[in-house]
Amino acid sequence: MPELIAKQAWAGQASVTKAGLSLVPLEDRAIWSVALFPGGAEAAGAVLAPLGLGFPQPNRWVSAGAARLVWTGRDQAFLMGAEPPAGLAGAAAVTDQSGGWAGVALSGPGLAQALARLVPVDLTPAAFPEGAAIRAPVNHMSAVILRTGAEAVEIWVFRSMARTLWHELAEVLDRLEARIAIKG
Repeated sequence: MPELIAKQAWAGQASVTKAGLSLVPLEDRAIWSVALFPGGAEAAGAVLAPLGLGFPQPNRWVSAGAARLVWTGRDQAFLMGAEPPAGLAGAAAVTDQSGGWAGVALSGPGLAQALARLVPVDLTPAAFPEGAAIRAPVNHMSAVILRTGAEAVEIWVFRSMARTLWHELAEVLDRLEARIAIKG
């Protein structure tokens, strides 16, 4: 019987910088899906308070230290970078998603224009400001996208799509770099 060996999602993947944009693989981290039970918002809020977190508003994310709570759908969020506090399971269905997601950081001027080639949502800072989160497709992949800075986002996809995400984004950077060289 074959022996399975756990590997980092981005093992061996180096960062890429082209056309003024940087594409960086993110380290694997603890990710927990939190789906509120009907009427569980208040109880979940009380349990999350010691972490310095509250349940995020739709299309938003909140953080305290290394812990982050990211809206992922109606009455749903991802708890990232922290273990769920005791008692949260009484207010929500809590499932470990840590091995199922992989993320990248993309940053630099022209970020929204670069992503417009793959994401059918307005990701300009005016429409998608810092602290915003959205579930949207990146080309054909379901993703969670977070605005982490004025010219920075994180994109999280199912781990099985990690290399495809990298390929799609790297191809956009290659094309933008070529366009710059032609104008040069």
